[in-house]
Amino acid sequence: MSTWTPLESNPEVLTKYIHKLGVSPSWSVTDVIGLDDDLLGFLPRPVKAVILLFPISDAYEKHRAEEHERIKTAAEEEKYPEDLFYMRQFTHNACGTVALIHSVANNKDIEVGPGVLKNFLEKGAALSAEERGQALEQDKDFTEDHQQLAQEGQTDASAYETVIHHFIAFVNKENTLYELDGRKSYPISHGKTSDETFVQDAAKVCKEFMARDPEEVRFTVLALAAAQD
Repeated sequence: MSTWTPLESNPEVLTKYIHKLGVSPSWSVTDVIGLDDDLLGFLPRPVKAVILLFPISDAYEKHRAEEHERIKTAAEEEKYPEDLFYMRQFTHNACGTVALIHSVANNKDIEVGPGVLKNFLEKGAALSAEERGQALEQDKDFTEDHQQLAQEGQTDASAYETVIHHFIAFVNKENTLYELDGRKSYPISHGKTSDETFVQDAAKVCKEFMARDPEEVRFTVLALAAAQD
């Protein structure tokens, strides 16, 4: 298993990264300054994905294990949308890239031009979630782009031997709110949503993550949304 330098939760760096990967300049990554309705109202629209960065704590790992056992049978039998693009994460510290892939790949109206991401999505279309994760690990061009952008944050990410934070993405696919986490065995359905309520519905789930770790303050929420002029 290879190890990448972790991405920083810096909207400018992440926006530069997705543009380098081929995503249209019409889209950018922006901070979500708060999860209450009035603060969510400041987000540029449309919002296509919500990205949560959170600490991998004992409370989270306990919840993840319990959730896996609870939904295992149902998840194996559940019929996800055929074009739901989900991938496992097998590369250490690649969670930021995986979350961005999940965010873009599951929104067909986000234009992706020729480049590393388009190539990856085309090759990965017919692969399983596990095979997609393995393909990312073996993708030299993706690795190079990730490593280059990871050096542009405000902190020296390579100085941290152990990264305890993790990125995941929330998307609206066929009016269902999906949590896409490469460390989980399946996509997690959080019930019905809509274009109008997606941001609030995703924010509600983010609040649940925070409620499980009431003493923890190291949460960051970002959005993939229309670029502001």
